[in-house]
Amino acid sequence: MNQDKENLLAVVIKALDDKRAKDIVALDMAGLSIITDYNVITHGSSSRQINALAQAVLDAASQAGFEVNRIEGKGSTSWVLIDLGQVVVHVFSEEERDFYQLESLWTEAPSVDIAEWVS
Repeated sequence: MNQDKENLLAVVIKALDDKRAKDIVALDMAGLSIITDYNVITHGSSSRQINALAQAVLDAASQAGFEVNRIEGKGSTSWVLIDLGQVVVHVFSEEERDFYQLESLWTEAPSVDIAEWVS
């Protein structure tokens, strides 16, 4: 695993975990996507938490020296997408996550073991 990619993934996962994100999943997209190396999918229990999770990722990535390419849905109550280049983060409401089921779109993508980054 490339050290920069792994470091960015760790920063993202830790930021989400610190804000009590629900059911964090990281998918290794190497060889499956030309857009990103990892997709991180999680959800919050309220619109306030969704926005807090997104802001935590933005703050942690910036503080660690990583560039934020794009943010979609900031301020949304259902889905915020954060493009960090090598890592794309999807923060959903539980209902939207159940509806879109992104994990089922990428069934061939192996899950990344994130146990060392979550408490």
